[in-house]
Amino acid sequence: MPIRTEPMTVNVGPQHPSTHGVFRLRITFDGEEIVEVEPVFGYLHRGTEKLAEERNYVQIVTLTDRLDYVSSMINNQAYCLAVEKLLGVEPPPRAKYMRTIAAELQRVASHLMGIGFFLQDLGTLGTPLMYCFRTREKILDLFEMLCGARITVSYMRPGGVLCEAPPDFWPALDTFLAEFPSEFGEIEQLVLENEIVMVRTRGVSTLPLDLAINSSVSGPVLRASGLGWDWRKMDPYDAYGDVEFDVPVATGGDNYDRFWVRMQEVHQSIRIVHQCIQQIEPGPVRLELPLVLRPKPGAEAYGRVEASKGELAFYLISDGGVSPYRCKIRSPSLINLTVTEHLLVGWKLADMIVTLGSLDINMGEVDR
Repeated sequence: MPIRTEPMTVNVGPQHPSTHGVFRLRITFDGEEIVEVEPVFGYLHRGTEKLAEERNYVQIVTLTDRLDYVSSMINNQAYCLAVEKLLGVEPPPRAKYMRTIAAELQRVASHLMGIGFFLQDLGTLGTPLMYCFRTREKILDLFEMLCGARITVSYMRPGGVLCEAPPDFWPALDTFLAEFPSEFGEIEQLVLENEIVMVRTRGVSTLPLDLAINSSVSGPVLRASGLGWDWRKMDPYDAYGDVEFDVPVATGGDNYDRFWVRMQEVHQSIRIVHQCIQQIEPGPVRLELPLVLRPKPGAEAYGRVEASKGELAFYLISDGGVSPYRCKIRSPSLINLTVTEHLLVGWKLADMIVTLGSLDINMGEVDR
């Protein structure tokens, strides 16, 4: 005999660990079933876009680190591409390869965090997450060798990169690449065909391709729904036009497919790094640009990259001064969150936690 229940509205977050401490969901339940969802943003608003309009073009690099702070190299890359378009310059070939190596290592590190915390939200109690942290720490060691920083790196600069890699960077990178297959293989063996993972994620919170396209979602979330769209292929930048890699695509658009796509992309990133090491040639790593950049008045540029979470872009307008007249950031985490209601309604609270993990959001770039 069914039990009559009254709808109840509950706040999940902003203090909840699965909402990253700064994301609030007002959810109406009928028993265990979610019947209405209202996402609430703004608890981490730092005014990055307006701050950028008060700093010179090089100083803004440090602000980009703090957007998706587990993917700071790629944030640097998107911004530097926009500034270079604004100036009408192109970095040296070696700088392009250094950027591509750093960006793909950063993609691996970011996906490892996405995978690890997704599994943590499933209740794996730390083991896969610690495996992911173990490998990510080695990537952060490489970043520290490049620029002295591990998280907020500010390594890429308009016109190239901060500096040449030290001599011991390349042997350390080779060692990491040699150890990576066995370490990542342990994670794959542990979870890819794990019965509990599959039961909890397959067929849960599906995102149809037409809705994904109409909502402008991008990155692994879009590719999990069946569209192989990747800006590294569609509009190559830096050294991506000179390397070969595949774009992993799934068709179900559920929680498992979003997780699976990220697992496969890690392999492709390592493949790209191998090719860059083979192809990179000696040469300068940065253009000789003025210390204070002044693009032409009225110049505007849109620089975009395929970030770890989707399309990340910077739109800049110059008035001839040392700071951009306007800076607008297109952040994938914000756009990908627009499908939250569709993904959650009809499912239960336990499914909601896993679904949020499958989106791999970072609130640092949501509340800009």
